[in-house]
Amino acid sequence: MQNPFRLDGQTAVITGGASGIGEQIARIFTAAGATCRILDIDQPRAEALAAQLPGASAHLCDITREDDVAALFAELDRVDVLVNNAGVGLVGSITETDVADFQRLFRVNVEGVFLVTKHALPRLLDSRGVVINIGSVAGLIGVKKRFAYCATKGAVVAMTRQLAVDYPTQIRVNCICPGTVDTPFVEGYLEKYHKQEKEAVRAQLNERQPIGRMGKPEEVAYLALYLASKEAGFVTGSVITIDGGWTAA
Repeated sequence: MQNPFRLDGQTAVITGGASGIGEQIARIFTAAGATCRILDIDQPRAEALAAQLPGASAHLCDITREDDVAALFAELDRVDVLVNNAGVGLVGSITETDVADFQRLFRVNVEGVFLVTKHALPRLLDSRGVVINIGSVAGLIGVKKRFAYCATKGAVVAMTRQLAVDYPTQIRVNCICPGTVDTPFVEGYLEKYHKQEKEAVRAQLNERQPIGRMGKPEEVAYLALYLASKEAGFVTGSVITIDGGWTAA
């Protein structure tokens, strides 16, 4: 039988790859045979992860700075898979959202995806590669107190579909929209906004998915592996939820 979902000989670039979903994608892609380039602003953590993964390398990269992004991709001679995973969050309604914070979220979550994809594109076209954008259910439905975050993830969904239309035969472009996933991102949210009631709010985060729990980073990573593999050759322009039933409820 064929051994499915292999990435042997392929090079994958993963933004925000040092922790959480990005870390698990790097681990699972490496196990599937890929060589991973881990991009992150936390260089020590990226280097520590890369040291554990055969062939992997860590790259300090601020995806909001075009010069940094352009220089990085000028150094890479091959990109088969690009995972746009880096992102930041913000709690607040429209009236509670400062302009500076709104702009910061768009710089990272939207402009960052734009810059990285733009400068990776020549390599991706050469390899007839794959782009996987990590969106969110917040890009598909309204989530209370997440005005700016919903706006940015909605943009990621739209960019995914547009790219798939512009390059229908040259590359594949898809978007994964997770529900709440148990990662350091969530821990940071609990520490910042609910320090005195962490366990109570953690329980609420579990309960808001009908399945009764938060997702696991590796569950998202295995979906990314499928989308990166040749077995997903007919999948492009798709926006796929992995949310414990949240958007179905």
